[in-house]
Amino acid sequence: MKTIFITGGAGYVGSHCVISLINNGYNPIIIDNLSNSHKSVIKKLEIITKKKIIFYNVDIRNKKKLKYIFKKHDCYCVIHCAGLKVVAESVENPISYFDHNIQSTLSLLECMKEKKIFNFIFSSSASVYNDNQSLPLKETSKAGNTKNPYGTTKYIIEKILMDIANYDDRWSIRIARYCNPIGNHSSGLIQENPKGIPSNLIPHIIQVAQQKLSRLKVYGKNYLTKDGTCIRDYIHVMDLADGHSVMLKKNKLKKGLKIFNFGTGKGYSVLEVVRAFEKLTGILIPIEFTKIRKGDVPVSFCSPKKALKELNWKTKYDLDQAMIDIKKII
Repeated sequence: MKTIFITGGAGYVGSHCVISLINNGYNPIIIDNLSNSHKSVIKKLEIITKKKIIFYNVDIRNKKKLKYIFKKHDCYCVIHCAGLKVVAESVENPISYFDHNIQSTLSLLECMKEKKIFNFIFSSSASVYNDNQSLPLKETSKAGNTKNPYGTTKYIIEKILMDIANYDDRWSIRIARYCNPIGNHSSGLIQENPKGIPSNLIPHIIQVAQQKLSRLKVYGKNYLTKDGTCIRDYIHVMDLADGHSVMLKKNKLKKGLKIFNFGTGKGYSVLEVVRAFEKLTGILIPIEFTKIRKGDVPVSFCSPKKALKELNWKTKYDLDQAMIDIKKII
């Protein structure tokens, strides 16, 4: 059974990846500093998977502690999900985002190189793509003219990984460009559960549904879209998680670097997501329109054709299924 280190494994995407990895015969070890996640997730993952999960509460910028973990366990591959990820927060505090996201990645790569572990999967984002180009976005679409510091950190890390792969042929690197993950495992035990007031759409909707917040703030209603609100590609988090397991299996992590989009190929507006939630749960969501949020792009959705062709990966769950799963946690 191959051991996979998963940084940020107690977080939203990382925790769902843990389930997929175990379901596919891997042994995940979680490394997470719990800066935006909860230790209780570990026990819930053990209930879901019926497996004991090894967890280290470590900030991966701490190379001394990281080296200890690499020394203690044989590792086949590292899946790097750790990082700060709130667009608005990155606009307010870009230095913190560069420190956390880039420095942690360099620390991780240095430890891997010392231990001669060269299999690496990086959680990137569709936010690396340039605005105002033909849709759906493909892996060959232009990237780098980012709209916010969060996207910039992802793009810089991608460039670092590209150079590493170009100049050191021992590495097998896969870059997973995420669209917008939503939903949760069908058990309802784990979910997107950020600390503080949520910035992502679904946890914000959930807190309104639970009457923890009075209304949903929708940033902008005058975009050049069908209903004036932003359009995004919403992918069920279990589909996204399975994409990581497929990259390990199907590609056998051949040498070099490959980039894959993980999305549905279809965009939904903010209001369409809200209406789908209301329809599937029967809960009405009061809305407050507010000014456009700095760093947001009007429309973004990605083509998943390369992942289908090369990995035989495709989505199993649609927007309605995501809402049905979300209903279980309200």
